[in-house]
Amino acid sequence: MTALAIIGCGFVADLYMASLAKHANLSVVRVFDRDPARLSAFAAHWRLDKADTLDGLLAGLPKGCIILNLTNPHAHYEVSKACLAAGFHVYSEKPLAMDLDQARDLHALAARQGVLLASAPCSVLGEAAQVLAGAVRDGVAGRPRLVYAELDDGFIPQAPYEDWRSASGAPWPYGDEFRVGCTLEHAGYYLTWLVAMFGPVVRVVAASAELVEAKPGGGGASDFSVAVLFFADGVVARLTCSIIAPHDHRIRVIGDKGVLAVRRAWDNAAKVRFHRRLRLRRRLIDLPVGRRIRPRGATHPKVARTGAAAMNFALGPAEMAASLAEGRPCRLSADFALHLTEVTLAIQNSGDHSDAQVMTTSCEKPEAMSWLA
Repeated sequence: MTALAIIGCGFVADLYMASLAKHANLSVVRVFDRDPARLSAFAAHWRLDKADTLDGLLAGLPKGCIILNLTNPHAHYEVSKACLAAGFHVYSEKPLAMDLDQARDLHALAARQGVLLASAPCSVLGEAAQVLAGAVRDGVAGRPRLVYAELDDGFIPQAPYEDWRSASGAPWPYGDEFRVGCTLEHAGYYLTWLVAMFGPVVRVVAASAELVEAKPGGGGASDFSVAVLFFADGVVARLTCSIIAPHDHRIRVIGDKGVLAVRRAWDNAAKVRFHRRLRLRRRLIDLPVGRRIRPRGATHPKVARTGAAAMNFALGPAEMAASLAEGRPCRLSADFALHLTEVTLAIQNSGDHSDAQVMTTSCEKPEAMSWLA
């Protein structure tokens, strides 16, 4: 049994708890939140032991405990730094930090302390991402040339977000979401898939903008971005993020033989289909009805849909725990988290005037999950 602790008991923490219930080898031993009322509500709902202070939480944790940093994004750096300095493994919600120098600092601190550091999102370990990556490796669509990845969420500033509540009653943190911006919040869902398939990003050409000013509860961050990503394997991808354009969570890997496609980024069990390309008289078409690429046997525990997502948020902590138990590198490595942070910040901060940005970090492709073999 691997002990976990949670810092930050807001909206997303309930999603983690529902996912952790699917993993019998993971146990949350203590939780903390700086808001006493929120802490009490969360601990009571899930019947968990609570700590009154961060220092109190850290002092009472067993050696080898994994801490889930689920705090406000602007607090990620300070909280993760304190946990790493205390000698604990840290799994952080995205982003790893709001500043690349801070992310580098955490990366270096984890190395000095000899502990693991990883960050969300972990859907790259999920069934849909792994089956898609396997189809790419197997050359189902031939040589991959181009990827279109969309993370457009609809016109969220007009959504009834003030009514959105988690299982323990926490409100959706729309102020934080609007201040941080959809790129930092969402780009990682497909960036992790892309890096796992095509290696690290070498160069980023991007633009971003805030199209709806003075959003309720905050604002100032871009609510639209588009990036062209040049990967080490030679593939080029276009990635869009917005809370403006109509909902579209597709990813399409375009190869010499046709297109591999997934329609729902936030569903671990989303179908992966191959649309074969053929010549019909004087036309060249991709078949509209694709052949489904299925996983090879059982994959991982699934969770019920909550809102827009059907994702097992515990796949990341479970992978970290498994790597420690098996004495092997974690698929979600600190290098992977740092590279994800650099690429995401490059897109987020591009504005309407950025030149091509050469990435200074790199990482290895995460190994395929054992159940895919």
